[in-house]
Amino acid sequence: MNTRGTVRLATRGSDLARRQTASVGDRLSTRRLAVETVEVSTRGDEIRDELIHRLGKTGAFVRALDEKVLAGDVDAAVHSMKDMPTESPPELVIAGVPERGPAGDVLVTPDGATLDDLPEGAVVGTSSLRRGAQLRRERPDLRVEPLRGNVDTRLEKLLAPSLQREHQRRLDAEDEGDGDGDDDGEHPDSFDQSVEAWFDGLAELERRAMERAVETEYDAVVLAEAGLQRSGLLDAVATTRLPRESFVPAPGQGAIAVTARGDAGATETIRGLVDDPVTRVETTVERTVLAELGGGCIAPIGVYAVVQGQYVHVTVQVLSLDGTEVVERTADLPITDHADAAAALAAELREEGAAELIDRAREEADG
Repeated sequence: MNTRGTVRLATRGSDLARRQTASVGDRLSTRRLAVETVEVSTRGDEIRDELIHRLGKTGAFVRALDEKVLAGDVDAAVHSMKDMPTESPPELVIAGVPERGPAGDVLVTPDGATLDDLPEGAVVGTSSLRRGAQLRRERPDLRVEPLRGNVDTRLEKLLAPSLQREHQRRLDAEDEGDGDGDDDGEHPDSFDQSVEAWFDGLAELERRAMERAVETEYDAVVLAEAGLQRSGLLDAVATTRLPRESFVPAPGQGAIAVTARGDAGATETIRGLVDDPVTRVETTVERTVLAELGGGCIAPIGVYAVVQGQYVHVTVQVLSLDGTEVVERTADLPITDHADAAAALAAELREEGAAELIDRAREEADG
């Protein structure tokens, strides 16, 4: 933090990242600190045709921002915690962890269908190995297809085909009403609006979807509820929460992490104004389990922790890529020794077969 009392925060350029950074800036502004946002492009943003897990275990959406912190170009960087690698340079610390948002996943469909409602062979989009394995475990008849892009982009890809078909139906009906075509289509009176009025009534997200060319038609997509909420899109689409017992979230999902140099003047200020002790304990447990398992982003691993009084209730799920095998456990860890207890739990899971599943996933990824 420079002598003028300005905190410089590095952020990715996506709408969600900028909203998350703004929420951190709002907390810092309570001390009348000026907050400056510095937008940084990351490798994950630049390589758009690669799936997340192929971008490397060192944090495709994280490293470029943290390099700015280490170089002294900014005071701190704001990340989605689930994107962060478990290993980082020793000079770097997680200075602040704000109160967590919703940690789970939601199924998004054009018509509000649930996972059980989807027909056999339905196409579900996700960029996550974990979500893909969990979907295959619950519904092996589904087709899980890759899906990349920011939150709004993924929603546009989902909504585009059905909106474009509806638009065409209305155009065809209007043509029939004009007497320009064969009388075998829908009559324009079957619609309560003109094509123009229907289009004008669409939300901005739906209008953008109308213009999108889509190679893969998705029946549903799976997204983090927190991402939809922070993007202001949770009420714009039909969602169904997926059960956390079978769709165990990614470690740190729903949480934001603010990284800074351990010796920087802004670090203690950030900790004091931003940090939520409960969220820090929960995410420390989750990230410790992930680090000890050693799966990184190349294996389907879910870890979810909740502080309950003097204990931290944690659920761990390690799956094979095809979802046919799973090692899972729930445990209550003492809050006074939560990090060491989490490491011990992970060691037990490795012995119970988690290590084998992770090694196999690594081999398949390398292949």
